[in-house]
Amino acid sequence: MFGEGTAAEGAVLLKSIILYSSSPLAFHIICDQVAQQYLERRLDLLKHPQHDILVRFYRIPHQDMVARIDREGAINTDHSAGVPGLMKLFIHEILPPSIKRSIFIDTDAFFISDPTQLWDHFKALRPSTAISMPSHPDQSEPQWHNANRICSCIMLLDLDRLRSLRLMDSSFYRGDPNAARVPALAPPAFEAMFGKPIDAGNGRVRYDGVKLGDQGYWWAIVSHRPEIFEHLSYDWEVSSCLMDMYMKGLGDDDANEAHERFAQVHTDDTPEEGRAVLPKMLHFNCLDGVDRYYDWPGWSDPNDGLAQRWLPAVRYHVGYKWLWLNQPESNATLTMQTLYDVKFADEVFAVARAGKADKDL
Repeated sequence: MFGEGTAAEGAVLLKSIILYSSSPLAFHIICDQVAQQYLERRLDLLKHPQHDILVRFYRIPHQDMVARIDREGAINTDHSAGVPGLMKLFIHEILPPSIKRSIFIDTDAFFISDPTQLWDHFKALRPSTAISMPSHPDQSEPQWHNANRICSCIMLLDLDRLRSLRLMDSSFYRGDPNAARVPALAPPAFEAMFGKPIDAGNGRVRYDGVKLGDQGYWWAIVSHRPEIFEHLSYDWEVSSCLMDMYMKGLGDDDANEAHERFAQVHTDDTPEEGRAVLPKMLHFNCLDGVDRYYDWPGWSDPNDGLAQRWLPAVRYHVGYKWLWLNQPESNATLTMQTLYDVKFADEVFAVARAGKADKDL
């Protein structure tokens, strides 16, 4: 989260997770000072959480993020999320090795069910799986290399597996004879989809035609190495962008499964064909023109279909007070930590290599 806008959206997401969770929680938030301060003001209101909560802030300066991208060698972005958005490709490097798995979620989303159900999905993944996210084989956009066939808005990441595969490359790895014998996974995937990097001037190169920011790169990765990928149910990605929320919405509380299947859209020729999507998380992306999805002008339009179906849910989760999350009888605690000197895994590798060289001398 970088800036107050993403922090404001992210606060709603965190609030919904705390509201519905039946398990202890650990949040790992890559952010700047502005975002951290915004979140801390709200988290400070939670004195008696129902379950133990750890919130760890990872403060990475912008120049350090740019430097990591430069060490990879050729990735770039023209997406509005900018350099911070590409950090989704390096979560396994930023979080310490003690964190074996994580769930990434875009800030413009919130839960309407217990997130423990999503975490439990890790148990159902194949041993070879490193990434699980929603897939949309019915979608097609050649100018995006069909990157809209996945959504990196929500990802189950086996961080240990990504580390063992050495997902992303680095000049530090390429410069070490031993490390170079085990090539990174991503470069062959990127070249298979985008071709060899082209000249970008000033001695730099870049992959050409990559769209949708990090999602374009994730699509190249899972297309090239399908054995490390599994589909994640649309229940966890009820999205306003392209998918029209699958035409799901509040109301008709006695609707049966047959009715829900009949009314939904964008599920033919997908892994979800033949079953009713059961919303468990809502994602309000592509609501252009505002920094925060809940400020979208369309919410005030009584004729807008999205507003008709989901405005009450947005109002409830945005307006639910942090103070109300307190359980006075609970002995659980909320702990906040801040890590300032965050090193990417390739930097840790370089430091260790230098230390070994010094000892050999």
